[in-house]
Amino acid sequence: MTTTSTAPDAGTDGRCEYTITRVFDAPREAVFAAWTEPERFARWFGPREFTVVPEQITMHAEPGGAWQVRLLSPEGGEHPLGGRYLEVCAPGRLVFTTGDPGNRDGAPASVVTVELGGVADVAGGTRMSMHQAGVNTDPAHARAARDGWLLFFDRLAEHLAGHPAGEETGR
Repeated sequence: MTTTSTAPDAGTDGRCEYTITRVFDAPREAVFAAWTEPERFARWFGPREFTVVPEQITMHAEPGGAWQVRLLSPEGGEHPLGGRYLEVCAPGRLVFTTGDPGNRDGAPASVVTVELGGVADVAGGTRMSMHQAGVNTDPAHARAARDGWLLFFDRLAEHLAGHPAGEETGR
């Protein structure tokens, strides 16, 4: 398993962007399903100590469709995230907005682009490139967001290890 990441870079408008590239030991259909199916998404998205209830996830994986997830902290706090799908090309590409639905300051959401290479591209696995642009926070917060994704992708790798797209397992 290989992971590379760029440091968040602030553009002239003060918004940050970064890219994370990772190789997973799974076919791209399984990786795509982990991004678009609530049962699978709940197994890897969020910090390890948080809970995500699949029945509380909304995922209408089609252009214009909404997605929303509620992360539950060990202390009982709720942390909603959500956005809209801009592009869905199974099993190779997802583009969606992301942000806190409660954000009322008018700041635009960031855009995440996930590109999945086929098994032929990487012997026995899938190369995933995730680019987040327009992070409407300062560079320190963007670094924390990037570091969070890196941890989430560790969990995604664990979920995908030995679990093909059609196989159900516990969280």
